[in-house]
Amino acid sequence: MNINNMGDLLRNAGKIRKEIDRVQEELKECVVEGSAAGGMVKALVNGQQEVLKVTISPKAVSTDPKDIELLEDMILAAISQGVEKSRAVKNREINKVTGGFGEALSGLFF
Repeated sequence: MNINNMGDLLRNAGKIRKEIDRVQEELKECVVEGSAAGGMVKALVNGQQEVLKVTISPKAVSTDPKDIELLEDMILAAISQGVEKSRAVKNREINKVTGGFGEALSGLFF
């Protein structure tokens, strides 16, 4: 769909809504990986910014209580990276449908 201006956008609102719905469904199947500490902690996140899985290498776990904070930081870093990658994929796909108006329409369509 070619959208050159806001007028085109408004005239095609119904079509755009259907395309965004289709993209939203496809994004549920798109999975990206965030990682931290050289891959010792990984997070899988789908295109809807839903965290699907977190994996932790046995190398990242020790019995030292100080290491728990480090592990928590690694988990947070992996999830944050995964969500950011997921958000970039979502924005790219929505902008394809909306002709680059994705952010402006975020409250209207999705």
